[in-house]
Amino acid sequence: MTTYIYGITHTGHPALPEGMGGIGDPERPVRVLRHGNLAALVSDSPEDLRPKRRDLLAHQSVLDEAGAGGPVLPMRFGSLAQDDQAVLDVLDELADHYEERLRALEGKAEYNVKAAHDEQAVLHQVLAENPELRAMAEANRAAGGGTYEQKLQLGERLTNAVQAREAGDGIEVRRALEPCAEAVSEGPEGSGWLANYSFLVRRDAADGFVAAVEELRKTQPHLDVRVNGPLPPYSFVDLGPARPAADAAQAR
Repeated sequence: MTTYIYGITHTGHPALPEGMGGIGDPERPVRVLRHGNLAALVSDSPEDLRPKRRDLLAHQSVLDEAGAGGPVLPMRFGSLAQDDQAVLDVLDELADHYEERLRALEGKAEYNVKAAHDEQAVLHQVLAENPELRAMAEANRAAGGGTYEQKLQLGERLTNAVQAREAGDGIEVRRALEPCAEAVSEGPEGSGWLANYSFLVRRDAADGFVAAVEELRKTQPHLDVRVNGPLPPYSFVDLGPARPAADAAQAR
């Protein structure tokens, strides 16, 4: 039967969630495959595995349970191997690499930070900083809103000015928070977001990181800053060299 992989950790990890429920309906019990100094958290995989909400939450719960007691290399949802032996073979082949990664992530967690413009606040700021645009807006207002062409011209100029701020504001988010993190990973661009960063933060420094986020919100009120964490360090796990699909755990 195909083996589903949640994550990789140390054999001596104090909180391996062996026997807890994992993905599937009915849920498949989580078991621990041990090889040398490493252990893989796995379960049987349903034949019709899909990214359903229940299974996504189950995957996260297993990692949260294990991560509370020590470092875990989290696999992405849908990571599969041909069978248990294929998982053990990977642990054997990449033992040095996995052990190095576990040492590097000891005592650290990921915080994902996304930022977008607060539309009204950024428009107010753009007008305050640009006398020409402010004069155009005041002239339109004095003329009862202005003609269609005047409204269109002002709207285009404002849109261009706001877009021009996006790159700079994205850099500002990183500049403000990077000193509080061990590493930074830039996430994929998403609709509506001008910044999407993941920060690797020491758990004993998490309060300082959260305080830096609050300070950013205070000093940049035109930004809508959202934080998700602490999370397993998905963005900072290098799972090593790619292996043939028949042998290695494959992330869908």
